[in-house]
Amino acid sequence: MALLVKKDNRSLKGRIQLPPSKSESARLLIIDAILGTEDLAIENLSDSTDSTTLKSSLESLLRLKGTNISLNLDIHDSGTAMRFITAYAAGINVKTFITGTGRMKQRPLGILVDKLKELGSSITYIEDEGYPPIRIEGKRLKGGEIEIDATVSSQFISALLLVAPKMLHGLKIKLLGEVISAPYIDMTLKVMREFGIEIERKENIISIRKQRYQNKKVYRIESDWSAASYWYQMAAFADEVDLTLLGLKQKSTQGDSIIAEWASEFGVQTSFTEEGVHLTKVKCETTSIKKDFHNNPDLAQTLITTTAGLQMRGDFTGLKTLRLKETDRVSALVNELGALNVNISVDNNKMKLLPAKLVVKDKVKVYADHRMAMSFAPLSIILGQLVIDSPSVVAKSYPNFWGDLKSVGFELTEV
Repeated sequence: MALLVKKDNRSLKGRIQLPPSKSESARLLIIDAILGTEDLAIENLSDSTDSTTLKSSLESLLRLKGTNISLNLDIHDSGTAMRFITAYAAGINVKTFITGTGRMKQRPLGILVDKLKELGSSITYIEDEGYPPIRIEGKRLKGGEIEIDATVSSQFISALLLVAPKMLHGLKIKLLGEVISAPYIDMTLKVMREFGIEIERKENIISIRKQRYQNKKVYRIESDWSAASYWYQMAAFADEVDLTLLGLKQKSTQGDSIIAEWASEFGVQTSFTEEGVHLTKVKCETTSIKKDFHNNPDLAQTLITTTAGLQMRGDFTGLKTLRLKETDRVSALVNELGALNVNISVDNNKMKLLPAKLVVKDKVKVYADHRMAMSFAPLSIILGQLVIDSPSVVAKSYPNFWGDLKSVGFELTEV
């Protein structure tokens, strides 16, 4: 099934209740599982498929904790669940087999598994070395000192940090290389501190002694800034904007909140209110965009398609991890923007766009990637209409994305 997305004007007005942050939700779910019977009072937990997959997997593990009974888990296409569950399951007395989709079996896991083995875990690869599926014979992790390649995925590091307080000797971890997606590690540490964990950090060395998470009465999860980026993109394409995005904070734990600053280059102005943010539009004077996505890879598709839609020159770097996501996002962007007549080229991890008028030739393929669907749909404001293949993929992070588009005047038709 595909979806015809139409917008017959360039006005963007309304109030949008954004989905909760799935990154923040994931960290809360792991802490909740570690606390066990002391359930957290979590408000605004994400209902994305990533979050529900992680939640149901943790619930299955908790039911069998201490029984030494074998459990089979299919985490489908959730990279977050694969990494966080691997670290959590390694430290509890359950035998766990973890698998996922065909694409998940192509996404590297070796760096995390190697470090867990150093810390005392027993993990076996079932198919290809360094990749899911895996079998874990869970037991108490001894902890200690490790060094880890920090250039591939911040989730490997966050997964280890979250379970570090339970390790017999705690954890001292040295991050090697230029840290990828550093704001996500900062988020992990901030959330852990919210629950009483004492953390010592000196540059690229993080130390966490053995200790207990402390429950707190209520924790409210902020709305998702990555989801907000698509509304900033729509605002960039619109002529008239009066849009409120609910639940966002000016002092956010999410690195993707930088979209408020970046979008100003497209003429989108942000005002913070008690409810969230209010977007308006001024004339865009920018003719070229230059961005490094090293710390914010989830904003890459949004910024690149926005640049293409506005017929600007674009120079983009920090694309390395995009090839390891739900799809090879670099190739997907080249294919689908190229199909819309965009002059796009890639050299290693650098991408260049030259100004070109977009032309609709066929439906947009999304490659089972939620962010492909959501970053291309706003182009219908520029083009008048666009067909998006496999629209249901948005459930991975933003289940009500299409409903929210409809609420501000987009016409949606199944084709």
